[in-house]
Amino acid sequence: MTERILITGAAGRIGTALRPLLARPGRILRLLDINPVEPGQDDAEIVTASFNDPDAIDGACKGVDAVVHLGGKPGEGPWEELAEVNVEGTRQVLEAAVRQGVPRIVLASSIHAAGFWTRDDVGPDGSLPAGVAPRPDTLYGVSKAAVEALGSLYHSRFGIDVSCLRLGAYRSEPLSTVDLTVWISHGDGARLVEACLAVPAPAAFRVLWGISANARGWFSLAEGEAIGYRPEDDAERFAAGIAGLERFDWSDPVLHRVGGGFCAMPLG
Repeated sequence: MTERILITGAAGRIGTALRPLLARPGRILRLLDINPVEPGQDDAEIVTASFNDPDAIDGACKGVDAVVHLGGKPGEGPWEELAEVNVEGTRQVLEAAVRQGVPRIVLASSIHAAGFWTRDDVGPDGSLPAGVAPRPDTLYGVSKAAVEALGSLYHSRFGIDVSCLRLGAYRSEPLSTVDLTVWISHGDGARLVEACLAVPAPAAFRVLWGISANARGWFSLAEGEAIGYRPEDDAERFAAGIAGLERFDWSDPVLHRVGGGFCAMPLG
């Protein structure tokens, strides 16, 4: 039986990286973005539209088995834009999923929804649980906390299986000392999404850290492992090439807080 997955924000950085890793026989990817998506050899269905358009997202959700909602405004910015794209846009996606009977949705949240948690807050095992309450570090973080809240609401009201991924530094390789703790590789990102798509019934609401198995990481991966996420990558193998590694100091606020430098940046 053919599986159809809708990916929003498919032309973005994360969507572009995930597309080839999620493509497989027996699966059709439906790729939505307001910007053009390049055709490929994966026979993907391409929809050029905004997920803020109720009619467009309604049509895009028709007949799909799951939605991977990656679309949004990345990084700090004016609240009006963040609220319109990240918050209202996510509501539109969830509303369309309800109307079309989509049973499963994966929402791209961010570590910045929980940015003011610190290493002092870790549990007995030395890691910070994935489900800690939001402590956003920016207006961007607030918008992602709202994404999580919407996911919780639509699970509780309508029974949709919702996974919120508090994504760290999603890159091909870590670029900084902070990345050594919060990096998630392209491969692990795909493994995490696949775990969320495959988790068996009953439907649930879950919040997961989107982070690789980094030696310097202090984020609980147990919640992801419980649904089959098996990260294979570790930022430490890139450590020798990271500038400033000799000054790595856990007392540095940038390394002590989940949100790093976002905790001190100007708002808006």
